[in-house]
Amino acid sequence: MPTHRRTFPGDPQELSTARSWTRATLNGHPHSEDAALIVSELGTNALTHTASGEAAGSFHVTLTVSELTVTIAVTDSGHTKTVPEVQHPPLNATHGRGLGMVAALAESVTVQGDDSGRTVTAELRVQASLQESAPCS
Repeated sequence: MPTHRRTFPGDPQELSTARSWTRATLNGHPHSEDAALIVSELGTNALTHTASGEAAGSFHVTLTVSELTVTIAVTDSGHTKTVPEVQHPPLNATHGRGLGMVAALAESVTVQGDDSGRTVTAELRVQASLQESAPCS
């Protein structure tokens, strides 16, 4: 399984770069747009809620691609006591829906780590009908 890794500076403008890198890395894979959205949401959470968003911060993205799955892992720089979790905000709330969107798109979402750094991993599975049209890795 090919694995691709990249570290992005802790600047919100880097989220666009992370999305573009994800699309280019997956090169037309049926889940490239979903993966780019997941990278954007998890990267935003890292920048907003952890030391990743500080001047010297960064976040790390790992993409692992197989014939049947795309696994997206985003690791933050830590220094938070909160654990990422799906929230159910009121309709008028302007935040709190990102991890819920990730969970809706992914087959599974896991969180590992502690306040020194957490990795949120989302797995997208290719369905049989999509496998036939997917480019070879």
